[in-house]
Amino acid sequence: MEAEIITIGDELLLGQTIDTNSAWLAEQLFPMGIRIQRITTIRDTRDAILNEVHAAFKRSALILITGGLGPTRDDITKETLAEYFGTHLERNREVLEEIERFFRQKGRPVLEVNRAQADLPADATLLRNTRGTAQGMWFEKDGKVLISMPGVPYEMKGIMNDGGFERLRERFNSPKFVQRLVLTQGLGESYIADLMSDWEQSLRNEGLALAYLPSPGLVRLRISGSASNGDLRLIEERINHYVKELERRLPHHVYGYDRASIAGVLGNILQERSASLSLAESCSGGYISHLITAVPGASSYYRGGVVCYSNEAKVELLAVDSELLKKHGAVSEEVVRAMAMGARERFGSTYALATSGIAGPNGGSDEKPVGTVWVAMASAKRCATAKLNLGKSRSRNITISSLSALNMLRNEILSKEL
Repeated sequence: MEAEIITIGDELLLGQTIDTNSAWLAEQLFPMGIRIQRITTIRDTRDAILNEVHAAFKRSALILITGGLGPTRDDITKETLAEYFGTHLERNREVLEEIERFFRQKGRPVLEVNRAQADLPADATLLRNTRGTAQGMWFEKDGKVLISMPGVPYEMKGIMNDGGFERLRERFNSPKFVQRLVLTQGLGESYIADLMSDWEQSLRNEGLALAYLPSPGLVRLRISGSASNGDLRLIEERINHYVKELERRLPHHVYGYDRASIAGVLGNILQERSASLSLAESCSGGYISHLITAVPGASSYYRGGVVCYSNEAKVELLAVDSELLKKHGAVSEEVVRAMAMGARERFGSTYALATSGIAGPNGGSDEKPVGTVWVAMASAKRCATAKLNLGKSRSRNITISSLSALNMLRNEILSKEL
């Protein structure tokens, strides 16, 4: 079944707010057999809303709207939808009581604009918002459905998770989809496609679909299939067969599945082995530490890190020999090795990672151009290094360097156990 998403707000059109709602909704709806065929962003004006809703109803059986339900005068989605569906607004006493309770709990006065949030279309089915004051609304017309929700991601997700998705499953009986995301690091999508061309062809011959989803330093492979007769078990078995084959052929690059993060995967490995980690970051500027500490429970294995951007910091904080810096320069195998070993000794950790490079876009030389990065991993037995030759985008270089370092340690630990 095909659906559309309409996002409302000038802040989206001006680039002041990034639309994450559409991506989340599309991802959640796909396994339900609901495919998003169009995403449209419009201004919060009566004519724009009426015209787009009218056009969407001609094309799709399901329309999802986010935004335009706030308490201010420029939020007119609720009134405009009531007009479109030929109904009127009336104050919902139960919702009003919840709104008043919401503000009392926060110790804030209830203004009339807040009470007006309880004025809702009489013919709409409410999808309750337990995280804010703007309610979700379910409309039906000519056998088609429109759902309107607030634009705040936290509230929109709550409305859908608390009942919106369940209601959609009951309303639409679409062929179900099964999908698996295989997460890889260290290879580009074109290289994977060439290396795994026979695997991909076999997969497609069995009626499965494959999509490459690249981002800096990572490529996600989405393997999916549908079962119109409802027999998902066979589809799942086929997908798992190809997932295992991909992992067998790319063991150093497949690090996880679905929503896993490489920092989370590494954290589990360290935790299971009662091992610890420390960091010495130069060109990555603390980004590896950010990735690690974004994982709940990281304190059980992450000892700490040093962002040693200057040569003086490398010497004073990590005991890097100043002669190494003079002879080889900060961006060198010798120095990044010394940084990793210095961090491991300073923090008393099982492992340490270090980065040093020319992130760009300026700097560099013929010998060491922008994008030259050295990564090191130190353990009790050895210190391994790797040189990365990246591009001129500073943010990409920082991201790829950080992910490469994490995957380097993952491979180091697992390879010693084979």
